[in-house]
Amino acid sequence: QVQLVESGGGSVQAGGSLRLSCAASRSEKTLYYMAWFRQVPGKEREGVALLAIGGGYKYYPDSVKGRFTASHDNAHNLYLQMDSLKPEDTAMYYCAATTSWYGGRWPTLTEYQYWGQGTQVTVSS
Repeated sequence: QVQLVESGGGSVQAGGSLRLSCAASRSEKTLYYMAWFRQVPGKEREGVALLAIGGGYKYYPDSVKGRFTASHDNAHNLYLQMDSLKPEDTAMYYCAATTSWYGGRWPTLTEYQYWGQGTQVTVSS
């Protein structure tokens, strides 16, 4: 079992920056993928940064590319640097991880086994 705890959310004006952190408990199994998702009430959870931990691959959707940067450390703590924030970035942000290997594809939303409780990000115009 892996526990994930997010922190760093808050309120910021448009154009500002926030850095989210996700502390991961020790895992007996290898964490192959970690990710940041966000969700607005009434909408589907959206991946904003996907990371393949071993290979160093990262994926960002166009909506955040060039503004968000995800990273991790050797302890599998995950970070999300968010710059040039926009009101449409307002959402609950979740950290996710999986110990399953999916070869040459990214895990789907439901294939992430472990989730944090979320941290709220609010961007005002």
